[in-house]
Amino acid sequence: MANVDQHVHIEWRGGTCRVKWWSGEYLPNGRKRYESKGGFTDEDEAYRHGQDKLYEIRHGTHVSNRSRATLMGEWLDDWLAAMNYAFTTEVAYRSRVEAHIRPYFGRMAIGDIDTLAYRAFKKHIEQTVGTTTAKNVLSTLGMILDDAVPRLIKVSPVERTKRRGKFTKRPKERKRDVTEETVEALARNARVLLGEPGYVMIWTMAVTGMRPGELFGLTREYCYPAWPAADLRLDRDEIDRYEEDLERYGKGGDLMPAIRVERQVQRTKRVKGAEFFPPKYGSQRTLVIPPFLADMLEGVLASHASRWVFPAYRGGCLAAGDFNGDYWYEIRGGADERPKGPGVRIPRPAIPPVPEFEGRRMYLLRHAHKAWLDEELEHSRYAVEARMGHEMGGVEGVYSSVTVPMERAIMKTLQQRWEGFQEREAKRAQT
Repeated sequence: MANVDQHVHIEWRGGTCRVKWWSGEYLPNGRKRYESKGGFTDEDEAYRHGQDKLYEIRHGTHVSNRSRATLMGEWLDDWLAAMNYAFTTEVAYRSRVEAHIRPYFGRMAIGDIDTLAYRAFKKHIEQTVGTTTAKNVLSTLGMILDDAVPRLIKVSPVERTKRRGKFTKRPKERKRDVTEETVEALARNARVLLGEPGYVMIWTMAVTGMRPGELFGLTREYCYPAWPAADLRLDRDEIDRYEEDLERYGKGGDLMPAIRVERQVQRTKRVKGAEFFPPKYGSQRTLVIPPFLADMLEGVLASHASRWVFPAYRGGCLAAGDFNGDYWYEIRGGADERPKGPGVRIPRPAIPPVPEFEGRRMYLLRHAHKAWLDEELEHSRYAVEARMGHEMGGVEGVYSSVTVPMERAIMKTLQQRWEGFQEREAKRAQT
């Protein structure tokens, strides 16, 4: 062995030479841990390679052969254990890992996952599952490989921009204009299944843009007319806001009726039923409501004793069961009459389908709410985005705030839409 310097060594074996360099680590017995690479035919080239590795070690960019040989399955275990996201997000990531990523890559060394291996997996997953699922799985894989840099690999093999191959247009969900008549049809169907709370729930989503989990998790304390006086005041850092809310929102006088989105509910395995979580992206917000919806909410809360503003048929939380299977599919698609008779626990009339929502998600009522506000160009873009629970970037996001005139303008627009709908309904009844 030729000793070139104290950290790089060259040795010849047959017609090729091997370079060894000190990794900067020590073995348990105290001796230096070396790494090596063979196959060189030129001793100077081998020496330069060793010097390059020492440079990487000194500057913290070196990835050892031992690290590159880490099995992907071991890294997945470490990555999952270190997750610190919202509960539902962690459940989604873990599901994608266990169902798709681990079976494909688990026994492969992470250093062997190059761009071609990533492309092969991308092709495989896109042919195996639906477009949305494939996109989510690839996004999670990208995060996992990004986090392996520079501990296990120098760079991620994930291609961030599509440079080659045939162009594939990104699919976009088709949306139809949602009219007040469509919302009313859905609300009437919900009334058949859930009583008056079901009717008001559909209108509340269309008029506030609340997410389903926020809607299902709305309790009396955060709903008009109880809020803001009944606010649970769980955050000591928000004392000033609590006091300001009492001056701005409520019932009577110049106060504006409003709902407070403070949490959402999700079905989990940790507890029986549903569990509270912060709203998506921490989007706690106050939603002013027009007078017609304020009246509806006050009436529906007086009609039942459940803690949930919009309870399930037996009074529990809608998120605790399968809302789509139990209610939504029939609300949008209709159902045959269920007459009183043997084996029929709850008779009910036929439910007509709502063709405009055939095969559509309930979430599109939230999209419709934003479209209704966007149609009125007078509304502040910041106020609309804040109402949807979105944060705006740039100067507008830093300096803007939602003012009382902005909120009153939103209330006016929504009340006018309701009154216009009522006038059309009255005319149709006369013809």
